[in-house]
Amino acid sequence: MESGAEILLKSVKEICPDITDDELFVFASKLTIEELNKKDFFVPINKVQKAIGFIANGLVRSSFIDNDGNEITVGFYAKGDYATHYPAFITQQPSKYSIQCLEPTTMVCISYENLQWIYENLSGFEKYGRLVAEEILKRQQARIESFIFQTAEERYLDFIKCHSDLFNRISVSHLCSFLGIERQSLTRIRQKLAHK
Repeated sequence: MESGAEILLKSVKEICPDITDDELFVFASKLTIEELNKKDFFVPINKVQKAIGFIANGLVRSSFIDNDGNEITVGFYAKGDYATHYPAFITQQPSKYSIQCLEPTTMVCISYENLQWIYENLSGFEKYGRLVAEEILKRQQARIESFIFQTAEERYLDFIKCHSDLFNRISVSHLCSFLGIERQSLTRIRQKLAHK
């Protein structure tokens, strides 16, 4: 079975085939592995995220607390994703979001300081960092636009299409929170789709 670091290195090579084996070797030397249990926090709310985490195995959820004290889910991240509140990470400011494990999770971590060192010393990783940042930005933009341009039903159908592998791994309450709908609304949507 592949180690967490091997899973990340393979992902790096897929995204940036030009990165040399020497660069990968140095990059690998800067990584640490964190084994987290279900319900553990990778990033607690209002804390500075010291390291970015690549999920080698497991599932995490990002959320925040609204003004009424409700916990709002903003994202689910599974194997192959980076777990981060990226703007807070790159500015090293406290995050308004928490990142919590929904399953036992293996996180391959790189500290903020090591990441800066890698960008300065391993030229191939600048492109990799840009591509990862662009992917994070695209996802965030898609989420914002889903609330502007889509109905709740369309958001639900999109979630099924794009995240079918997560469907049985998350709770209904977390899904409703992520979609921005009440549980009764989700029940109605499911009933309606079942009769189509």
